Amino acid sequence: MKFSTRQDTDLSAEVMFAAISDFPMLERMLVRRGAVVRRLDREPSGHVGNAWAISFDWRGRQRDLRLEVTTFQPKELIVMSGQSEQFLISIQMTVVALSPSKSRLIFEVDVQPRGMKARLLLQTAKLGKGQLDRKFALRIEEFITRAAVG
Repeated sequence: MKFSTRQDTDLSAEVMFAAISDFPMLERMLVRRGAVVRRLDREPSGHVGNAWAISFDWRGRQRDLRLEVTTFQPKELIVMSGQSEQFLISIQMTVVALSPSKSRLIFEVDVQPRGMKARLLLQTAKLGKGQLDRKFALRIEEFITRAAVG
């Protein structure tokens, strides 16, 4: 299942990219939402190979996710790949300069099942895909707003 949103902002492409590549800020945002985030690498932020172990409760169960930066092209693209017990996850964040002071963030998440139980979960989720898409777009908009302020 794929989630995708495009958000136009009054931030320059450089500022937008700096916000999405501020991994310590992203870690703090996850912790504020109740996740446990542990850094798995010793690389400085913003490099291929940055990796995290993320644990969180979802629907009454503990979920564990391992996430790693697989592509890092400054000022334009970050790709992360991860896996949990049930899913393979790919996150792609692309920044497009619309003008010197405006940019667009294209944020895509692709979730693939790793087994029959996960496949059934995704099939059920597809029934509410419209609502999930709206929530996804809202969360990304909130993230951009926080990035613009912070």
